[in-house]
Amino acid sequence: MITIVIASYQYGHLAAHCIESILAQSQPPEKILFVDDGAKDCLHLLTLYKDIEYVMRPQNIGTVQNFQDMLSRVKTEYVLFIGADNWLRSDAIELLSSAKTDIVTYDIVVTGELKDEILIRVPGQTQRHQGDHYWTRHQQHHGSMLYRTSLGQKVGYKKRFEDGKHPQEDWSLWDKMLEQGATVSSINEGLLYYRRHRENFLKYEYLEDEISVENI
Repeated sequence: MITIVIASYQYGHLAAHCIESILAQSQPPEKILFVDDGAKDCLHLLTLYKDIEYVMRPQNIGTVQNFQDMLSRVKTEYVLFIGADNWLRSDAIELLSSAKTDIVTYDIVVTGELKDEILIRVPGQTQRHQGDHYWTRHQQHHGSMLYRTSLGQKVGYKKRFEDGKHPQEDWSLWDKMLEQGATVSSINEGLLYYRRHRENFLKYEYLEDEISVENI
């Protein structure tokens, strides 16, 4: 029993691709929740995909608060968050539905116009794959890992860093779930297509021992 939460902020022009990838799954999820966090560029989806539950926020509330609110709405045993600019392989839910652990990670295919940025962001962690980059995430965190809803709700989404510059909410969730004794398994398949593009591009500046993250 899996709920997919699609999160969008200024990705309205890409969101239909994400939704189609989920509707085309060999085994559909129990529920799809779609949230537009105040960008107001997803209204066209309401008439195109009427069987999805939507949350159209009147203003942006930020990633952490947005994710926490959406997590509180999930009733199924498992949940998976996905950015509206990404998409899933057509058998992803079928493979994930056999989950018996608290967390299931899987590999990522990095694609998009700025896909080569991943070589700077995580040097040495990817390999060429059919014109894109294959990112192995065996028992390692990422933003679209599958996890047990009750454990996620117990831990909650929070900022990992308190300086206001590093809102890596998925890292915080992962760390806290492991502290709670979460069991982890992995699927060694590239199930998520992670699109690197101009709207989500992160510029990393290495200053001594810290990384400064700036949206451009």
